[in-house]
Amino acid sequence: MRAEKKKRKWFKVTGIVLLLLLVFGGIYGYTVYRSLTDAVETMHLPLQREISEKRPEPVVLEQKDPFSVLILGVDERKGDRGRSDTIIVLTINPNNNSVKMLSIPRDTRTEIIGKGFEDKINHAYAFGEVPMAMDTVENFLDIPIDYFVQINMEGFEDIVDAVGGVTVQNDLDFSVGEFKFPIGELKLNGEKALIFSRMRYEDPRGDFGRQTRQRQIIQAVIKEGASLTSLTNFSNIFSALGSNVKTNLTFEQMIDIQKNYKSVGNNIQQMEIKSQGTKIDGIYYGLVSLEEKQRIQTELRTQLELN
Repeated sequence: MRAEKKKRKWFKVTGIVLLLLLVFGGIYGYTVYRSLTDAVETMHLPLQREISEKRPEPVVLEQKDPFSVLILGVDERKGDRGRSDTIIVLTINPNNNSVKMLSIPRDTRTEIIGKGFEDKINHAYAFGEVPMAMDTVENFLDIPIDYFVQINMEGFEDIVDAVGGVTVQNDLDFSVGEFKFPIGELKLNGEKALIFSRMRYEDPRGDFGRQTRQRQIIQAVIKEGASLTSLTNFSNIFSALGSNVKTNLTFEQMIDIQKNYKSVGNNIQQMEIKSQGTKIDGIYYGLVSLEEKQRIQTELRTQLELN
């Protein structure tokens, strides 16, 4: 009889503990969800932009259509829109399970769509913000640009710190001021990650070396942000994203991408544009040959399964 009472008491205690876990787990889950949706709502920036004529059919994420994303790293200045000193295009294809990541050097000379003249490609953002930058990159690469993600580079420090720092493999020994970056694996906080990604004058590869480091930092942030340990710091992460990132992706579209394109992140292929540096009227530009441009365009159009 006493054994039966103990057994019933144990079941009651266990039931209460499980109930508490479910309640607090539900509260935690709801808090995470609420923080995420609030951040995405702050990040969301719809564009008044017509569907590209380079996109014969709209992207349907539920059907796992290939799509493209333009990432703009913008240095915002007081009284100035700033310039998009980081320009990266992602083309995502779940059918071949890959992402092609292309960095466009900021000094690349091309037609600025909407202005009718040629200039450095990063000036498109200064002239007409995101819509003009998207139109100009779209014309330069001859592919549709479906979505954009704009990152405030000054606030990028907060994003890196929020995910607990990032780990990168450095292939160049260099110093910037008091900070030293030896060859090998480096664990970087936000301040160091920003300096690491911006340096180019001490790099014999010039802007290409800087682009490589930028891609490393972005990939590392995505990796850290997706890890389970980062969920314990979700409030700071979502706050940093909400304050420093703008995108035309909706919450529902982000959910579709997470659900239908999750595995493509394991196969990111780097692409490089070869250009020839020259001065025109005393201003430095990177000139891309017609053959090189066609090579890049063909590879990207194949990745997006465009005829």
